[in-house]
Amino acid sequence: MDEKILTRDVFISLLKIHILQEAQLKPVYGKDYQKKLAELGYEISFGTIYPLFHKLEKWGMLKAEEFNVNGKVRKYYSTTFLGKIILRETKENISGLLSLLLGIDSNVTKN
Repeated sequence: MDEKILTRDVFISLLKIHILQEAQLKPVYGKDYQKKLAELGYEISFGTIYPLFHKLEKWGMLKAEEFNVNGKVRKYYSTTFLGKIILRETKENISGLLSLLLGIDSNVTKN
């Protein structure tokens, strides 16, 4: 397996989690999300971002609402109840795995 494939797969999975987190804080619009990532140094195309939004919506973790903004229809995504549960559980799992990978005592990080 090419290491770039694994790296991209892990990165895409982390983006899904980040989308759920951002959409839990406030409704997320794709272009705004792309700008936020760019500010953090990540140049991610709409061809990557929107399929992630659509997949999370299909899985029931995001819900989309359309709004008319300056005459243009925009879809804003919010985290659903299921998405919030998945986000919480995933963050707990990631925390435990990172503790193992980094050699940190997981009992210290959970308290």
